[in-house]
Amino acid sequence: MDPKELRELSISELRDKHKEYKEELFNLRFQNAIGQLSNSGRIREVKKTIARILTIITEKEAGMERAEARR
Repeated sequence: MDPKELRELSISELRDKHKEYKEELFNLRFQNAIGQLSNSGRIREVKKTIARILTIITEKEAGMERAEARR
């Protein structure tokens, strides 16, 4: 997913996506270990996507805290 699409999701949806990508990463690593992975670059893509998701979650949570502090 591209970062623009991720930013449109809610925090709960982002957490669900995070879980999905973690499972995919596990499966990719397993396939790589037994020699069945045809596209090893996918591991890198999934790791970057996970990092993007976590960054966006952190940004949204920090933004919510700032908004509450302003009240």
